[in-house]
Amino acid sequence: MRTLLLPLLAIGACFVPTLLSAQKINTTITGKITDPQQHPVSAATVALTKGDQTVKLAISENDGSYRVTGLFDPGAYTLTVTIVGMQKAERTVSVDPAKKEILLPVIVLEPQSRALKEVAVAAKKNYIEQKIDRTVVNADVLISNAGTSALEVLEKAPGVMVDANGAISLKGAKGVAIYIDDKPSYLSGIDLQNYLRSLPASLISQLEIMSNPPARYDAAGNGGIINIKTIKRTTRGFNMGINLGTRVARYTLFNESMDLNYRINKVNLFANLAYGTRNSYNDINIFRRYKNEDGSTKGILDQQSFLHRMGYGFKAVAGADYYVSSNTTIGVRFDGLLRLPKEDKTSNGTIFDQHGAPDSAIISGNQESGRFRNGGINLNFRHEFRKDGPTLDANADYLNYDVRGNQHFGNRMYVKDQFYAADSLTGVTPTTINIFTANINYSHPLKGNWNLATGAKYSATNTSNAASYFNIVGAQSYPDFDKTNHFLYKESIKAAYINANKEFGRLAVQVGLRLENTEVHGHQLGNEQKRDSSFARNYTNLFPTLFLLYKLDSLEHHQMKFNFGRRIDRPYYQDMNPFISPFDKYTYYVGNPYLQPSFSSRFELSYIFRNWLTISTGYTKAKDEVNETIEITDNKYYSKPGNIGETTLLNLGIDASGSPYSWLSLQASGQLNFVHAVSDFYTGRLDTRSNYVHVQGLAQFKLKKDWQLQLDGYYQSKLTSAQFVIAGRGRVNLGVAKKLSQAATIKLSVNDVFFTNISKGAINNLHLADASFRTLSDSRAVQLALSIRLGKKIEGQKSERTTSADSEQNRVKY
Repeated sequence: MRTLLLPLLAIGACFVPTLLSAQKINTTITGKITDPQQHPVSAATVALTKGDQTVKLAISENDGSYRVTGLFDPGAYTLTVTIVGMQKAERTVSVDPAKKEILLPVIVLEPQSRALKEVAVAAKKNYIEQKIDRTVVNADVLISNAGTSALEVLEKAPGVMVDANGAISLKGAKGVAIYIDDKPSYLSGIDLQNYLRSLPASLISQLEIMSNPPARYDAAGNGGIINIKTIKRTTRGFNMGINLGTRVARYTLFNESMDLNYRINKVNLFANLAYGTRNSYNDINIFRRYKNEDGSTKGILDQQSFLHRMGYGFKAVAGADYYVSSNTTIGVRFDGLLRLPKEDKTSNGTIFDQHGAPDSAIISGNQESGRFRNGGINLNFRHEFRKDGPTLDANADYLNYDVRGNQHFGNRMYVKDQFYAADSLTGVTPTTINIFTANINYSHPLKGNWNLATGAKYSATNTSNAASYFNIVGAQSYPDFDKTNHFLYKESIKAAYINANKEFGRLAVQVGLRLENTEVHGHQLGNEQKRDSSFARNYTNLFPTLFLLYKLDSLEHHQMKFNFGRRIDRPYYQDMNPFISPFDKYTYYVGNPYLQPSFSSRFELSYIFRNWLTISTGYTKAKDEVNETIEITDNKYYSKPGNIGETTLLNLGIDASGSPYSWLSLQASGQLNFVHAVSDFYTGRLDTRSNYVHVQGLAQFKLKKDWQLQLDGYYQSKLTSAQFVIAGRGRVNLGVAKKLSQAATIKLSVNDVFFTNISKGAINNLHLADASFRTLSDSRAVQLALSIRLGKKIEGQKSERTTSADSEQNRVKY
């Protein structure tokens, strides 16, 4: 409680000035901005001034509306509206103590009376924007993102870390839920990593980072939510964007994409199409020393494996929005993904005796191929009962995953350089997953500037995971009942929430409460050697959230922000399946049907200066956090998901960005994390502590003749995560861009210039064994990208559509 008391006292001190502003008037000024054709004007700057002092700034919404709120002195003010390409408009506003709400007549902006041939004005987006409940990252600002994938975009986002297994953490907290356009990715681990590698960065407009998402979002994800927003344009007429990218490292791969939009009258049609190849590698070394009871060396296994990942994939998104009226919209969206992965793996393992002399060796040649097919449909509806009044939206989603893997493992054993024996194993692993979700949300403005929102959601998931393995002896095959299995899993989640927000002058408050009931059934079918087994669980939980934002001055140069939330991480569907899946003859992946959901509570306090500097501190307490655990039994290495009893995280962070000169933009992010994990373990008590830093930096230089130069990178110091001790690593990226015309831009970048992004470390708490590892990958690469924009040269608008498919998608594995 002492740890939590200081942040709460600090927040309380920040709110004291609210009591001292009684002499001011809490006033709301609203209105709407249009062009001469009565089309709404969005992104216009609305400035409220008194004399020479700017009192308040606001930006008009997509429908042209604006809202200026605050504590104002009585008297006359000037409201000025400006936007590039249109004439400035001014209105006089009188703030009267008798009027709490002031509605101004529609402001019509006229086009510029003459063309400005000598001056070109371009609006520049900040890389990072801070909001009350999230941090927004404009991904397309970075040159080095061109020609890359969504995974590499995430790795460069402030506070985000991606480990060698594709696990994503945010500000040191694990269990981050990844959403695509407000829909979950429905993947995890290496399969989420592969999917994000297949999503071109050219289709990404923004990242929304939420360490404590509001109550409307599912409570799943102890580390919060990262929502990847792809491009969706609503400009009238026809628009098309083409992005061509190639990446050259040890191997060469391609990422091509196209986005299309056509809007006429009440119909808006859109589509995103992408094609990408997979051509990468991992060079893995695992060193294991087996010990006697007295700690002396019993034997050593030194294993070198090379994985060459190949294949290609297609992704398509298509949909339509129909504007029934100015208040009602209905829409449909189709998503499709097809990946055809292939993997060749060679492994050479040498076994040494207790004196370090070579004793025997094993050479493995493994091949895997497969098909990953996903299709989904979303139906959505939105209705505004009146302007600035109640709003109702509803969504229904159906998603299907059809996955098939074919595996072949071949081993040749040698003793004293003499051939000893050979064995072969084949496997077929089909998986089907069906997910249905539906939700409804209703928001209603109340008197006194309160806004109330409520909603409900239902989701149902059915999975079938099968594995058939056969040992090949000569020309005959025999079932391997130890690895053959069939696991069925059903889950339903019923949820409801209520959320309220209000601005009390300089203080904005948002509170929410979410209720979720979860019911699960798992059934492992038996075979000739294994009996059936099943389990069932039912649990109900409450998840409160609180957001506070206090503006220390009327110009919003100094702000304090506080948030609190309770979250849950449910186990991945397949992790509860007790399959034994081989990686090689000495390494296996095993599921865990006894996994429990993990719960966490997080507090975060931030100070924001002029929206370019943010200093924050966070405290997270998690119980039963799911983590990879390693067991060694009979000299075999088993990777298995397990619950870590209690994890405490204290995080200190700083984010800063600015442009000291017109030709220079800078951005920096730093995180200092303190982690303490305590748990019962198969070798005894696990008690680890770790302090580590994660820093990122970016510099962009605007050169003459439309050239741009960019330098960015990151560094992570040594850290301990449960059993794993991860060595420090980092990388430096360099990029250059040239604007060829108003419609075309070419970008060239080199990632990991010094080839320092290497994953290596040690594994502790093993029974009579020590282990270490090192993984090299193709992080150093040259990337070339060409972007072409055809149609109207108007900045696209991102989709704000929220669908009903929430956290379930993040829990699907290959």
